[in-house]
Amino acid sequence: MTASPDRDTLPPGLGAAAAAEALRRDGPNAVPEERPHPLRHFATRFWGPVPWMLEAAIVLQLALGETTEAMVVAALLVVNAAVGAVQERRADAALEAMRARLAPQATVRRDGAWESLPAAMLVAGDVVKLGLGAVVPADVRILSGEVALDESMLTGESAAVRAGPGAAAHAGALVRGGEAVAEVTATGPRTFFGRAAELVRIARAEGTQERAMVAIVRLLAVINGAVVVGMLAYAAATGMELRRVLPLVLSAVLATVPVALSLAFTLTAAMAARALARRGVLLTRLGAVHDAATMTVLCSDKTGTLTRNDLAVAAVAPLPGFTEADVLALAALASSDSGPDGVDAAVRAAAVGAAPSRYAAATRHAFLPFDPARRFAEAEIASTDGALLRVVKGAPAEVAALSGAALPAEAEALARQGYRVMAVAAGDPAAPLLAGLLALGDPPRPDAGELIARLRALGVRTVMITGDGPATAAAVAVAVGLRGEVRGRETVTDSAPPADAVGFAALLPEDKLRLVRAFQRGGHAVGMCGDGVNDAPALRQAQMGIAVSSATDVAKSAAAMVLTEPGLGGVVAAVEEGRAAYRRLLTYAIGTIARKVELVLLLALGLLLTGHAVLTPMLMVLFLALNDLITLSLSTDRTTASARPAEWRVPVLLMAGGAIGLAGLGFTSGTMIYGVHGLGLGTEALRTLTFLAVIFATQAALYATRDARAVWRSRPGGWLMLSSALGVAAAVGLAMTGTLMAPLPPRVILGLGLATVAYCLLLDAAKRWAFPRLGLD
Repeated sequence: MTASPDRDTLPPGLGAAAAAEALRRDGPNAVPEERPHPLRHFATRFWGPVPWMLEAAIVLQLALGETTEAMVVAALLVVNAAVGAVQERRADAALEAMRARLAPQATVRRDGAWESLPAAMLVAGDVVKLGLGAVVPADVRILSGEVALDESMLTGESAAVRAGPGAAAHAGALVRGGEAVAEVTATGPRTFFGRAAELVRIARAEGTQERAMVAIVRLLAVINGAVVVGMLAYAAATGMELRRVLPLVLSAVLATVPVALSLAFTLTAAMAARALARRGVLLTRLGAVHDAATMTVLCSDKTGTLTRNDLAVAAVAPLPGFTEADVLALAALASSDSGPDGVDAAVRAAAVGAAPSRYAAATRHAFLPFDPARRFAEAEIASTDGALLRVVKGAPAEVAALSGAALPAEAEALARQGYRVMAVAAGDPAAPLLAGLLALGDPPRPDAGELIARLRALGVRTVMITGDGPATAAAVAVAVGLRGEVRGRETVTDSAPPADAVGFAALLPEDKLRLVRAFQRGGHAVGMCGDGVNDAPALRQAQMGIAVSSATDVAKSAAAMVLTEPGLGGVVAAVEEGRAAYRRLLTYAIGTIARKVELVLLLALGLLLTGHAVLTPMLMVLFLALNDLITLSLSTDRTTASARPAEWRVPVLLMAGGAIGLAGLGFTSGTMIYGVHGLGLGTEALRTLTFLAVIFATQAALYATRDARAVWRSRPGGWLMLSSALGVAAAVGLAMTGTLMAPLPPRVILGLGLATVAYCLLLDAAKRWAFPRLGLD
């Protein structure tokens, strides 16, 4: 056992003036990020599969001498890149703001007093305290105490290493045990591991929804490509001239371009992230919004999440030879003098107001803080008569085993009342005597039951995980509305956990990781709430790692989201916002599939009926500009969370989108046929009518599918209605004035509008029947 750093003679640390001067000279304790020049970054938006397709269209149009059309496509390409750049910059700014709020703190000794400062303000020469669950904030040299350091994220070595006085510890290492005081030797880019010293990594990761959407578009591109090849074969067989074939090819290429695909995901996630920040949830990556929507099981920590984390000593049960005051005094000697540990703080508070004890004047020579693996803390003290004693405080079973005594029956009785029970032993280092029990009360949060019920209604099963004993866990489970069996760690296996278990008790850190993996093997998307260094593996393993409000820096760095308020309210908010974002993207995905099916088949059908392309490249570009970019307003749409966890089933989406696309094809081709035979329109006017029919049908499908309820029961968002109105008005204005297309009489446009309303109502009725059966509600 090593000496406690709190009890040693420590250097006073730097003065405020000296630290400020060093900070000005050396800069903040952070590794500066290398950002590409804005213009260079903007130029990358013109390189990729989608830009290539548009650029190829520009080249073909210029080769045909269609300069105006080429300029419009080029404008579309630039506008899409500009909008994407702006939205990405806003998303990055939101993540930077979250990074600032998640910035780790460091306990620093300045002018002889300990204070908490942002780790970025550390300078060489500062004296810092390292405790369990902390991230080493800079390169340091240990002055006193001893810690177990996990440097796996730096060196790849998984085994923790012990570091005592004189040893070096590098920035980014995790403190897995012990306590020490150290002096900062290097900061920021001067640290040994350089960029690995960045304490909180925040980056956008591609989520499961985006991968599914890309796969859908890729499949549709192959199918549409086959249709285009068929059209070319038909053109060749009928002897169609090249000048008539190339516009057809251009229109088909433009019909398959998912112009705003990546932008839709970024914008939707960024909007949800801003909404979550207002509700006390900070994301460490934008993709976490989409992952929250898929959650089916939440492994929730008990303390501070289901309970108030307001621990207080409710009862003391001394054993023969000890008084209540003795038990409290000994427990205080085996507790840290400061820090965030709630148990130690409760013990210190109770000991201050206790009666005099024979151990009140004892001197502590060494101290080891609570270790989750051993499940106890211990100290070496010298009593007033000079005798050296070992004091142990921790889980009753472990402390009783050290003392060689049977566990008193009071321990089980107190646990059944919902108390967290601690045992205290003191005496000979080899076999200290069991001194008594402490019962710590931590009442359930008043909103825990309601929030668990809301998660259940959203299809998320809550499972309580705790290191407390089964009796304590069972009492808390009943109090928060979890009805079912609470099982011990021996039931945690590598297979899927029992379906009827509502909680698991007496878990060790490795058990939490095994439990998360077991749920995942059972086909669940798992959310994991944690707060300590030993929760980090499970937080990383879970699809949605959630660091609670009292979490250590290690837990925050491993999590996908960080709650700023205690309780499960933030988790409910994340699920609801994620499901709402899923609903918006679902509408976008189904609409994208429908458009790809409808447009290419419409071009093929038009070729068969009229012998030419019914949509020119110019009209196709106008459609993309007025529709694809307009539908981005779906990211701000007012919608409700889906009733079940998000599940991107590609066959179902293809079925739904394909059916809507075929319905749209029926509407637009029927309009086209009526234009030929009923109105007697010429080729150019027919193209204008077909263009308007596609615009109207797409808008009708958007409003019919944006919510599982009837179209008149769900009010759209203001931006969506405004963008739709502007888009339709622009299309109608171009058609009436004959700008970029042949003019149409107002009566024809009005008739098409009325037909579109009827089509929307029919599509809505079909959706309300089909979507619940397809699981899209």
